[in-house]
Amino acid sequence: MALSQSDLIRLLESLRSSDGIELVRSVAERMLQELIEAEATAHIGAEWNEHTASRTALRNGHRNKVLTTLAGDLDLEIPKVRTGSFFPSLLERRRRIDQARYAVIMEAYVHGVSTRSVDDLVKALGGDTGISKSEVSRICAALDEPLTVFRTRPLDHTRFPYVYLDATYCKVRVNHQIVSQAVVIATGITEEGGREVLGLMVGDSETEVFWKEFLRSLRERGLGGVRLVITDNHSGLVTAVRKVMLGAAWQRCRVHFLRNVFGVIDKESGEMVAATIRTIFTQPTADLVRTQLDTVADMLGNQFPKVRTMLLNAKEDLTAFADFPPRHWKKIQSTNPLERINREIKRRTDVVQVFPNPPALERLTTAVLCEMHDEWIAFPRRYLPEGSMDKLYPELPESAPALPNTTNKPTS
Repeated sequence: MALSQSDLIRLLESLRSSDGIELVRSVAERMLQELIEAEATAHIGAEWNEHTASRTALRNGHRNKVLTTLAGDLDLEIPKVRTGSFFPSLLERRRRIDQARYAVIMEAYVHGVSTRSVDDLVKALGGDTGISKSEVSRICAALDEPLTVFRTRPLDHTRFPYVYLDATYCKVRVNHQIVSQAVVIATGITEEGGREVLGLMVGDSETEVFWKEFLRSLRERGLGGVRLVITDNHSGLVTAVRKVMLGAAWQRCRVHFLRNVFGVIDKESGEMVAATIRTIFTQPTADLVRTQLDTVADMLGNQFPKVRTMLLNAKEDLTAFADFPPRHWKKIQSTNPLERINREIKRRTDVVQVFPNPPALERLTTAVLCEMHDEWIAFPRRYLPEGSMDKLYPELPESAPALPNTTNKPTS
């Protein structure tokens, strides 16, 4: 008489209570393998090399299956058939255990846990052989579908008057060499004053071609209503913004500008020069902002002529924010809103150190951004004050031509 599954489990528990844990593992492995072969015979309708009228399929070897149990990892072989498919019903319940374990591994991966730590985690969950890097990668590939949906989702559900662009660099193995690859990120402020992650792309460098490809992908997904793009002064990025984001102004990040200034003055003068330049951004009106820049350039010109030249050359780009509502100024003068995102990405990626390939880097960074985006959506908090956004899109008569990057739809 065949034992039921509950009887087998009770037998396994009694054997496990003995001192010979290896004996328990061997007995459990042999027992399960015999049960699997018996079920395969019933499924096929014939034993090995048996010719019967009831045969429905032919055997086609075996595939390996490691089953994690409290007795340890059991090395099993699942019979394959030439037509149709076969999986033993005895292991169906175990699939849920594997799925739960995989979910833990993916969660750990997304939170930047190292492969070695993931290996220790798997052992703690009952897998005495741990898990290889290739297995972690295979499991985490299951994240690709939802992450791709997030990365390519439409952006035409609202207008984004302000868009922030920046890049961070991570180490990736490409063609058996470790190289630095750029992760370019775009976030935006909606016309209601909320925040959203717009997209990201992984590439070899921040060239104009690369940035144009990224920006065009955002436009193709429906990005519109852009009034101001805030970035650093990377030449490829700036050129791409001017060519692709037609109708939008460009704001040069004041924080990056100060870093450039520090490169042409002595260290001892840094704080004084920085404090003087910061007065430009504290003025109450657009006219005073631009007047103050001229004043500061003249004040610093005698001692620091290079700084004076830098200020005057960047006047239009440094003060682009002044043409927008004053209540927005502090938030649109720099790319600081992206700094927290970049720090979080680096915190997660530094644990990995070197990614095996670009898709692995894209997968993890997308997961980090998706997590942040969901947090912004699930716990909405206005990034810009209520009542200040309507000034960005003045009402237009129905017959008026559409403005670049926007529509004639009146703002409610």
